Amino acid sequence: MQEQHVDLHLQPVKQLRGEVTVPGDKSISHRAVMLGSLAEGTTQIENFLMGADCLSTVACCRALGVDIRQTGPTSLEVKGRGLNGLREPDQVLDTGNSGTTTRLLMGILAGQDFFSVLTGDESIRRRPMGRVVEPLRQMGARINGRRRGTLAPLAISGGNLQPIAYTLPVASAQVKSAVLLAGLFADGITKVSEPVPSRDHTERMLKNFGAELTIEGRQIAVHGRPRLVGQTIVVPGDISSAAFLLVAGCLVPQSELRLLNIGINPTRNGILEVLWQMGADIQVENERETAGEPVADLVVRTSRLRGVTIEGDLIPRLIDEIPVLAVAASLAEGKTVIKDAAELRVKETDRIEAVATELCRLGARVTARPDGLEIEGVEYLTGTVCHTYDDHRMAMALAVAGLVARGQTIVRGSECVNVSFPGFAEKLLNLLQ
Repeated sequence: MQEQHVDLHLQPVKQLRGEVTVPGDKSISHRAVMLGSLAEGTTQIENFLMGADCLSTVACCRALGVDIRQTGPTSLEVKGRGLNGLREPDQVLDTGNSGTTTRLLMGILAGQDFFSVLTGDESIRRRPMGRVVEPLRQMGARINGRRRGTLAPLAISGGNLQPIAYTLPVASAQVKSAVLLAGLFADGITKVSEPVPSRDHTERMLKNFGAELTIEGRQIAVHGRPRLVGQTIVVPGDISSAAFLLVAGCLVPQSELRLLNIGINPTRNGILEVLWQMGADIQVENERETAGEPVADLVVRTSRLRGVTIEGDLIPRLIDEIPVLAVAASLAEGKTVIKDAAELRVKETDRIEAVATELCRLGARVTARPDGLEIEGVEYLTGTVCHTYDDHRMAMALAVAGLVARGQTIVRGSECVNVSFPGFAEKLLNLLQ
């Protein structure tokens, strides 16, 4: 059944105030279910993101024979089957709109001595998979698919993997994770080297579950055939979801928001670094650690922002936050330049073109470049009708713009926010004063 289309109608607001939580981290939620499925014993997951993408991971793991039960509104119990306990699925595995589910599962399925087929929605069937297929084939998996195995659907015959030493051509947490997960099923040590650091949730969680993992500089090595043991995991709030509220807190007049229990993993906190460079008033309080991940409360107040250059090693640490950073840059003083972000062209949509098109509709001065954006700050935005391209991050970025644009902004097709932030509109409504 197709999801009903939902339009968000927004008017400029006078202030945002209050305490707010955001859904559990999407990346960590995916990995907790996958590693819990491969572990021995039971894994309890709290603050799991009950969004469409993570539920695709749950459905796929169930189809592989794993008993996963929902024990609360955001709680799961995963009864692991051990490293060799997955069973051949009797159906095609549907990953929905989730690139993380698709690419990480490829690594796990490459290690299984059975046949499986992975596919997803129209967006997933357009997204490049060759970057994952290549190293998995080097390890011995047989993978076939459209365009010589570079596009889904993908048929995987796995097992009998050999360890490799693989150097990523570009930084990608998903490719790195797929190879490390495949390395769990290889006899020996699998090594992955990355050009710049990408998010390291897989490495942290592998250690948490008992895998033998060593990190030297930018090389990660995992020892094959470990005994993984079920864990209790409390998933931090997703900083990528928090980003929309952080930018809203900066832009809406007379605002003060306290965001509770936000993951501030150093491979993911580029959004904080850039907003601080732009002059944002954001304080980090109550720092602590949960399940190997650093967590804190973030307090943001209305700020006068200035343009910056975002490039190089920073990009992998904030790639998902660029749509909402572009909104911030549209109202900042001076010019913002975003470079080295060509990866945005192969996300849920071509986010470079989408951001430029929709923000220009609102009166921003945005120029799309092959690998990024140039944004000249303007005094104000003007409300209009915007389109999401079925991309959850576009929908939320445009909603933030609508909070400060003059007149009414209508965001068409905002139901896609449920991919990563169920209840987003209600959270905003509760902060209006």
